[in-house]
Amino acid sequence: MDRLRRSLLTVGLTLVLGLSAATAPASAEPSAIVVASTTSTEQSGLFKYLLPIFHEKTGIDVKVVALGTGQALDAARRGDADVVLVHDRPAEDAFVAQGFAKARRDVMYNDFVLVGPVSDPARIRGVGVREAFAKLAAAKAPFVSRGDRSGTHSAELRSWKEAGVDLASARGDWYRDVGQGMGPALNTASALGAYILADRGTWLAFKNRGDLTILVQGDPRLFNPYGVMLVNPERHASVKVKEGQAFVDWLVSPEGQNAIASYKIGGEQLFFPNAHAPGTR
Repeated sequence: MDRLRRSLLTVGLTLVLGLSAATAPASAEPSAIVVASTTSTEQSGLFKYLLPIFHEKTGIDVKVVALGTGQALDAARRGDADVVLVHDRPAEDAFVAQGFAKARRDVMYNDFVLVGPVSDPARIRGVGVREAFAKLAAAKAPFVSRGDRSGTHSAELRSWKEAGVDLASARGDWYRDVGQGMGPALNTASALGAYILADRGTWLAFKNRGDLTILVQGDPRLFNPYGVMLVNPERHASVKVKEGQAFVDWLVSPEGQNAIASYKIGGEQLFFPNAHAPGTR
């Protein structure tokens, strides 16, 4: 009798557990957001360092789509991203003004460097940015441009203009427009022994330098700030507001800022947090 009772109890428990499993809500899919960002943040290794820290804290997965800044903002305008992290302040301000984001936050900065062959045939070593670009145009020195509407490309175009160079009429075979990200553009410059404007972060992470070296740096015009924005859900209902805002908030939090500051290559810091610097927004 005891054996029969035990068997019936086992069957009953099995049925109850099975029913509970059938009626229990399915476990939620892991939270995930899409961040449209620049090739500099991706190819420098920064995201590879930051995202596991963020995931450990929040459980939110981040898929990074690395594009030039202009393309990243276009992706966000189409609703193909929840967050954008880019580095072209005029374009970012326009993005907010157009209603695609409600606010922009400073996150970090680094700087641009003008890189070229050690022999420096255009003789730009140590001069200011405007003089350097004027000399490059006058010498028709081989120059590689990203040509991809990135923040770096925008900074390069501004530099030609500030140097008084009409690039439309001055460009020729010496000017190579590759339409690619920072890493591939640096590879092309290395292969050609050409000059190129690069962000310092990607340059420090770049291994295939060949005969290239930094020739111009430290000019205030080379300052390179990065901003982060949550895409406006009023424009695209698909935006994951809670998760996206959590990522923005973490980046500008003391923990996120400390994580950015702690990312180094060869002991050299690549990005400098500035979310809480006076006058930032």
